Amino acid sequence: MNDRVSISISDGVADVKMIRADKRNALDGAMFSALAEAGERLKTEHGVRAVVLSGDGSSFCAGLDFSSFQTMAGGGGAANTEGNPGAMKDGRITHLGQQVAWVWQEVPVPVIAAVHGHALGGGIQIALGADIRIVHPDTQLSAREVHWGLVPDMTGTLMLSQLVRADIAKELVFTARVFDGREAYAIGLATKLSDTPYDDAHALAREIAGRSPDAVRGAKALINGLMHDKAAAQFAEERRVIGSLIGRPNQVEAVMSNFDKRAANFVDQ
Repeated sequence: MNDRVSISISDGVADVKMIRADKRNALDGAMFSALAEAGERLKTEHGVRAVVLSGDGSSFCAGLDFSSFQTMAGGGGAANTEGNPGAMKDGRITHLGQQVAWVWQEVPVPVIAAVHGHALGGGIQIALGADIRIVHPDTQLSAREVHWGLVPDMTGTLMLSQLVRADIAKELVFTARVFDGREAYAIGLATKLSDTPYDDAHALAREIAGRSPDAVRGAKALINGLMHDKAAAQFAEERRVIGSLIGRPNQVEAVMSNFDKRAANFVDQ
């Protein structure tokens, strides 16, 4: 892998770690590419029976790199550079930004996210893409996109809506508020709480790795088949809606008012 994601495999468990600790594992072009490549590799990696996905340093993932919001403050969209999250690829139902979350559902073995520190915006959507989430009680989580005049567009609208009631999903998205791991567990976003999520994720992964790999893979495929029959259409709608927002006056105002630390002056269309 490149310098954004590491993979090590031992006794059937793949340890996948985001390694941009100085930026709280924020998502830049290189991180988008590396996460998608990691998932693609693990789809066919021989002998892997479970995956642990985590972030190095103080956080799981703090979301989109701040420089992307600076671009939006100038009225621009995402830069057309390597790792552009809006890039589509033949045969996928996702663009790259969606794929870094969705690929963990496509990996045929269970994926366990060990979540600590921060899981904001794209970070929480990546965690939602895992099959199981073990979360530190003090983790700060948020579906943060509306704060920046955007909508969740990394498969979060589908995955969030499958885990919590519709009214709870709407409240979290509409307010963009930050909540902790305890609330995440209470509403059903966190599978388990742990003071040592990384260690406990590996313990669970080893337990799963000790089961019949054929049965575990079959079970994931069956459950996912029920969950994901409308995924392609939903992801296309995510792309359409966010495309209609980026660079528009109210979206630029959302970003600039945050940078300027002032109340936003939105205009009703």
